[in-house]
Amino acid sequence: MASISKQKRAAKKGDSKASSGTATPTTNGSTTSNGHGAVTQNGNKDQLVANLEAELRELDVSAEFRTSTGVLTSHPLSQDLKIYNFSVSFYGAELLTDTNLELNAGNRYGLIGLNGSGKSALLSVLGRREVDIPRGLDIFHLHREMAPVDKTALQCVVEVDEERMELEREAEELAHSTDDEAQAHLMDIYERLDELGADTAETRAAQILHGLGFTKQMQATKVKDFSGGWRMRVSLARALYLKPAILLLDEPTNHLDLDACVWLEEELKTYKRILVVVSHSQDFMNGVCSHIIHLHDKKLKVFGGNYDSFVKTRSEQLENQLKQYKWEQDQISHMKDYIARFGHGSAKLARQAQSKEKTLAKMVQGGLTEQVVKDKLTTFAFPDPGTIPPPVIMVQKVSFRYDDTKPYIYTDLEFGIDLDSRIALVGPNGAGKSTLLKLLVNELMPTDGMIRKHPHVRIGRYHQHLQDMLDVNLSPVDFMMKTFPDIKEVEVMRRIIGQYGLTGRQQTCPIKQLSDGQRCRVVFAWLAYQNPHLLLLDEPTNHLDMETIDALADALNDFTGGIILVSHDFRLINQVAEEIWICEHQKVTKWTGGIQKYKEHLRNKISKERALEAAKAEALLAAKSNTKSAASVVKGSTAPLKSSSAPIKNGKK
Repeated sequence: MASISKQKRAAKKGDSKASSGTATPTTNGSTTSNGHGAVTQNGNKDQLVANLEAELRELDVSAEFRTSTGVLTSHPLSQDLKIYNFSVSFYGAELLTDTNLELNAGNRYGLIGLNGSGKSALLSVLGRREVDIPRGLDIFHLHREMAPVDKTALQCVVEVDEERMELEREAEELAHSTDDEAQAHLMDIYERLDELGADTAETRAAQILHGLGFTKQMQATKVKDFSGGWRMRVSLARALYLKPAILLLDEPTNHLDLDACVWLEEELKTYKRILVVVSHSQDFMNGVCSHIIHLHDKKLKVFGGNYDSFVKTRSEQLENQLKQYKWEQDQISHMKDYIARFGHGSAKLARQAQSKEKTLAKMVQGGLTEQVVKDKLTTFAFPDPGTIPPPVIMVQKVSFRYDDTKPYIYTDLEFGIDLDSRIALVGPNGAGKSTLLKLLVNELMPTDGMIRKHPHVRIGRYHQHLQDMLDVNLSPVDFMMKTFPDIKEVEVMRRIIGQYGLTGRQQTCPIKQLSDGQRCRVVFAWLAYQNPHLLLLDEPTNHLDMETIDALADALNDFTGGIILVSHDFRLINQVAEEIWICEHQKVTKWTGGIQKYKEHLRNKISKERALEAAKAEALLAAKSNTKSAASVVKGSTAPLKSSSAPIKNGKK
């Protein structure tokens, strides 16, 4: 059934065409570009932009310690962004120095670099427009969760499109007017609302939320009742719904399960505008990115292709650079030796020496190849905990629910864990993966059944909230020495921390000046020093760069204890896990294939769901085309246009 607002638009358009044959251009407003070409008032649009910028300034307190400069070189009306001589510093430390940034519409960029190199700072500079960016390019920067507001998840997503909301408010006002000029402007608004898909706003928002793991009941739940991880998903849904000219995503997979990661990968791989994403997942980067921006040595360099292509291309470039450097150094050494030996010899030899001296000067003046400086290798280490006889942990007939009013998360679990266990827990959010880890460390107690443990077993659990225990005003060295007072010598502690990739000033500056990834390394140092027999790792890759994740994988493979891993990083699971356990439907079951086979299973499931959604959408369009005659029934109606964000009941708004 066509919506009432759609029927009214059809009726109004019919009247307009009957009288003039074409829609009259707007005369009481102006066409402005915000990446959509909206028909709206200049003042209203500018106010929306100003409000957004004010909100960002209020939220991003770190901007107080950041300075940014750059020269905009792209045309103000272009959908591309080019900034030359781009520099960014934070707490006085240079992150970018006189580099160039070029983002072209239709490209999907993966921004990579070591922890602390400035990736998040770069996104923040762009998102807050700390350098000159045309107002015609609207930007959405995903970097924090949705505020705990008193609106539902669905409402928060639908209402993010401020252009559509403003147009609908304006249309309601103009619908009561009989003035020809106002009616002409109303026709332009209706045309723009059609372009924005106003009648399908809630449907599109609901589809995005569903893809990110929200059930219908959760979509109708107030955002204030969600955890931070789910509020981050609401923010991500808002970004995907809006489809801005520049979409900036900082670790978008951090709070997602594997199902949602696969869905997001499928969603972003066809993004038509500018996408810049920071992600520690090589698998995700390979599936999404058309280009890679490498932040290295305070410069930005763009490579075509996905992450695997970047690794291959850069390896070849470094190999060629090394060969060229060695050849040049050999030539220079040979010429200097010749000049030194024969520069004061016979006239003929002296002339040859002078010739070589000129050749050498030209080589230097033309620019010599820089020496290849290898990236610092990050290392992790988990000490040998020693052996204890099995069974280490026995789970016997365990059932669990949080209280008598809640459904069971698990029923009748039976399994064992030993020092040779290498297990990855997978399954949708809410199925109980983190809950199971909490049960194993007695943070939660079984509702029924029993968990038996070896009396001498030491268990270390890593989870994303461990960073909260850090005293950010202390340095990593001071924090560790305060936590483990048995170590008296600073140099001993510095060697311990150095095993986790923190060196020099990173060990002695306040933790608040470290990046999230560097703070994670402090937590790993704290965890490893406790020498656990079993490592329970709940999303350990959040905020780590790719090189650090590889170092973590190597350390886990060398670890002689047991491992239970919860991660959305397919590559890490593939590197470490020997068994895949699925947590779902109150049970824990073993998956018979590897993690890539499981990903293909998820992709096929998503493909079927998308096909079903497409079929439903096609049927809806067919139904609407059969009700076009309904527009004549309401022709001439002047009732106010109802907002497309009103609740849907029985197919009507």
